[in-house]
Amino acid sequence: MSQNPLRLLLDFDDRIQRDRDQPSAFLHRRDRRFALDCEQQGITPDASHWLAHMDRLSGPGGTVTAGSRELRLWYRVNGGFVAAGCLIGILTMLGLLFYDGGQRINITVILAFVLFQLLLALATTVQALVGWQPWRWLLKRLHRDHASPTRARLQPLLMARAAHAGGVAFGLAGLATLLVMVVVQDLAFGWSTTLDTAASGYHSLVNTLATPWSWLWPAAVPSLELVEATRFFRAASGTPGIDPSRWGQWWPFVVMLWLTWTVIPRVLLLILSQGLLRHRAARLLARHPGMQALLYRMETATLDTGSSHNDAADLPDTRTRSRPDLLPDTPIMICWAGAGEPELPQRLQAPDTRIFRAGGRATLAQDDEVLAQVGDQLAGQKAPAVIVVTRSWEPPTGELHDFLEAALERWPSGARVTLLPLASDPNRPPETHLVQPWLRFTERLAPGFASVALPPTGEPDPYLAGSVQP
Repeated sequence: MSQNPLRLLLDFDDRIQRDRDQPSAFLHRRDRRFALDCEQQGITPDASHWLAHMDRLSGPGGTVTAGSRELRLWYRVNGGFVAAGCLIGILTMLGLLFYDGGQRINITVILAFVLFQLLLALATTVQALVGWQPWRWLLKRLHRDHASPTRARLQPLLMARAAHAGGVAFGLAGLATLLVMVVVQDLAFGWSTTLDTAASGYHSLVNTLATPWSWLWPAAVPSLELVEATRFFRAASGTPGIDPSRWGQWWPFVVMLWLTWTVIPRVLLLILSQGLLRHRAARLLARHPGMQALLYRMETATLDTGSSHNDAADLPDTRTRSRPDLLPDTPIMICWAGAGEPELPQRLQAPDTRIFRAGGRATLAQDDEVLAQVGDQLAGQKAPAVIVVTRSWEPPTGELHDFLEAALERWPSGARVTLLPLASDPNRPPETHLVQPWLRFTERLAPGFASVALPPTGEPDPYLAGSVQP
């Protein structure tokens, strides 16, 4: 198995994509078995060993990996860019060196074109680093636009590498064309600009650009005399008094200018893009979601229960240990969060019933006052009990839990609370599935403190009447 980070990542990502349709129990047993085999052989399991193990399990015929196929595609893309770069480089240099015998080859135009190439190379690197893909249209044509998220994050750097490879080919082809033209043709260089520029200023510019090679090839650094002698004006019919051989003395400078500021930056950026690609591939492999899952499966023992039943689709058990209790005989009743509005059923009210309201729109101070008043009512009773009326269709809330926890602390010892969930029709008992949450709610309170009762459904006593307390 190749140790190339890019190929390793592509193979690993492809294998993870293929494993998505496999049962999780199978994947766990397979990868745990692989980890145990590595432990017996004294091998530290990693992505490379795991992929080799997967290839052995796949049997013969699997020598061409997904990484190889992906890289072959990008090799073709790179080849296309290189071929295009060679062709464009030759044509561009022929255009820059076009000389009809009447006008000189303008050095200023060549300087501007070299600067443009340098900026284009830097822009290609920056767009790759920020993830911008101006070549997306090409990926769509190659049907690579629907790659996995991991592959999609590699595409900017892959495209930048292809662009730099094409740029290197462009520069080398242009350089070769320049040398051929120097040999086969008498080129006449000069410099010209519409700006009011002195020869000394132009000499300073070219002298600065020639700094990198001035120590290596001094003849490729134009002198001030050459700069002064080779300026030309387009409207002028000629430049009398100048030795024609001096027009060609610019070619060493042009060669080194092209080599230093067009070819070498492209080569360095190509090497940089290759290094960034390997670094990003290694980082993506380490942070791949499939890698985290694989490490978990290799490190965690499997538990075989012998049961093939998968309970993922089963509903949770909604049964409770509690059962509805009897409604206590107590005159104290709290209507929680608007329950019993606009009026409680007559069968729940007696002449001595005292009804309090808490929760819902009531403030915490009002709830605290209700706790205090009920506590005073319960003081001195042998079997203190309170009925809390709720709405059965509304689930128990944390506010009610806090209210009852406070009641447990403030009310006399032995006080009991009975929750009475009412149905939307108070003359009918609530549905069984609506009572279950309230039974489970009382199980989370202190043992023996709270219970649930169902409302009575007998005929009401027409002579009973209660009083509502604020």
